[in-house]
Amino acid sequence: MPRLCSGDYLSGSFCLTEAGAGSDPASMRTRAERSGDGWCLNGTKQWITSAEFAGIYVVWAVTDPEAPKGKGISCFLIEAGSDGIQVGPAEQKMGQRGSATNEVHFDNVRVPGSALLGRLNDGYRIAVSELAGGRIGIGSLALGIGLAAMDYATRYTTERQQFGHPIADFQGLQWMIADRATELEAARLLLMSAADRKEKGQSFTREASMAKLFASEKANQACYTALQLLGGYGYMQEYPLERLTRDVRITTLYEGTSEVQRIVIAREILKEYRQA
Repeated sequence: MPRLCSGDYLSGSFCLTEAGAGSDPASMRTRAERSGDGWCLNGTKQWITSAEFAGIYVVWAVTDPEAPKGKGISCFLIEAGSDGIQVGPAEQKMGQRGSATNEVHFDNVRVPGSALLGRLNDGYRIAVSELAGGRIGIGSLALGIGLAAMDYATRYTTERQQFGHPIADFQGLQWMIADRATELEAARLLLMSAADRKEKGQSFTREASMAKLFASEKANQACYTALQLLGGYGYMQEYPLERLTRDVRITTLYEGTSEVQRIVIAREILKEYRQA
């Protein structure tokens, strides 16, 4: 932590996802086997943010393949530069191009026993709890992009003239602006509610998934509406809507797709009824 906070490590990377283990991370195939007093890791992680800049990797691996699914996974802290780590080239993405995304390969990477984070075979619980908190952050990111898009587009409608009037005078556009503003404000309140519960130490899994789902979906709508308000100009790289529309798209995918959020929300709601 001191090295991350001081900047000695430019970033840390969260190495959970694999090619065959995205929405279902418990299906991961990366293995960590006992090696003397430590461990030997083998496997490949995919879509790892900032991997080429990371000073430390938080890596999940199967440590007990005989355990029930999700029960035999452990978490390790592995320093960049360790023998056997190879970082792939940055992926060429549709959006968020200022953020590097890489594959990370672990080939007989040996780490000491002290590299284990938390308890043995308790790593999946760590991942799930951290993903819930991360969903508040991704929802907030989506909200910011949606607000930026609508702010630019709304200002544009007050300046752009057609048929002898600013296009902001036309009711059809006014209703588009009103709907998106209402939805983004609702997203803000959902996010603040989830963040408040997390800060107070209360359960927030359902609330975080609700906030991430709603904020990311409505932010996507906001960006498309904003682009529409600019008409042909919105499609040009000279204006910011083209980039914002590409950047916002990923927010419905990572930290759990919108479909996964619905699964989580339904599970949490039904749990209450089944326990009643």
